[in-house]
Amino acid sequence: MRTKMITERRHDIDWLRVIAIGLLLIYHISIVFQPWAMFVGFIRSNEPLESLWKPMTMLNVWRIPLLFYVSGMGLYFAMKKRNLRQLLTERTKRILFPFLFGILAIAPLHMFIFQKHYNLPLSYYAHAGHLWFLGNIFVYVLLLSPLFVYLMKKEGGRFRKGLSSFLSNPMGPISISIFFVVEAMVIKPQIYSIYAQTWHGFFLGLLAFFFGFLIVYSGNVFWQTISKWKWLYVALAVILYTIRLLEFETTSPGYLMAIESNCWIFGLFGFGYKYLNKPSVALSRLSQAAYPVYIIHMFALYAGAMIILPLEISPVMKFIVITVFTFGVCYIIYEFIIRRISFLRPLFGLKWRLNKVEK
Repeated sequence: MRTKMITERRHDIDWLRVIAIGLLLIYHISIVFQPWAMFVGFIRSNEPLESLWKPMTMLNVWRIPLLFYVSGMGLYFAMKKRNLRQLLTERTKRILFPFLFGILAIAPLHMFIFQKHYNLPLSYYAHAGHLWFLGNIFVYVLLLSPLFVYLMKKEGGRFRKGLSSFLSNPMGPISISIFFVVEAMVIKPQIYSIYAQTWHGFFLGLLAFFFGFLIVYSGNVFWQTISKWKWLYVALAVILYTIRLLEFETTSPGYLMAIESNCWIFGLFGFGYKYLNKPSVALSRLSQAAYPVYIIHMFALYAGAMIILPLEISPVMKFIVITVFTFGVCYIIYEFIIRRISFLRPLFGLKWRLNKVEK
């Protein structure tokens, strides 16, 4: 049984990571069509589509926390095959190197396009931009790895058994939200969904990363629980989102948004575990592409906005064309440049050489 747990590939977790990154691209594209886009450093359409924002506010409370959860889960699987030294070496190559390279060579690119589009003086400064997420993940690995190594040595101990028992109850996963509620009440973020380079984003990400690890560490009981009760979690999330729309104009108090966020996430985990935990050729391709696409997507998005926004077509068509352009350019750059040029691969979080599956 232990050997099976070590070698088992969780395809549903891979799918959720791919889906979350795809939704992240759509979310960022939607910002272009909001009146306040320039205030957060995005190229702005002169013809807004404010109706896009309501569905985006449903996404914005769970899209980033979901990625932190999945990253914590990924660390557990990585630790099954590596000691602490090997783990830190592997995560340095896979996370820190792309992060530093991105700060120097990738993140400034979309700011150059922004400056060019608005006829601003071209200026360069190294900044993390949308790659802040990678910096957070690397810090979490450094902070939590010693604790996780200890827990891995005690997999047969009382803590794991107690955790597994606790998560067998449908209220167990929801109870995790208490920690996120406390974070929201202590940090008091002005806007809950602003995670980038904020203390709120740091501590919320730390919690999600930590519990992502613990969820997989606890064993299969958690997955059986959320698979059975997935509709309960989704129903609670829909109720809280409806209250947020009707009573608070999309921004409810942080403690409610923390609970809503986790309900969406556990519902997604439940549906993913039931329907997505199977291998496919598409997943093999997309899973490899997701990380590099995340790194380069802002450059493609800004280039698409600069080219397409001046066209004499409807705002809806502009949104569709920019979306197709962004996904298409990202995949072409990945498929024909990043994936095939050996020295570029590690700069985007890939192994130095193509393996047989990728070929």
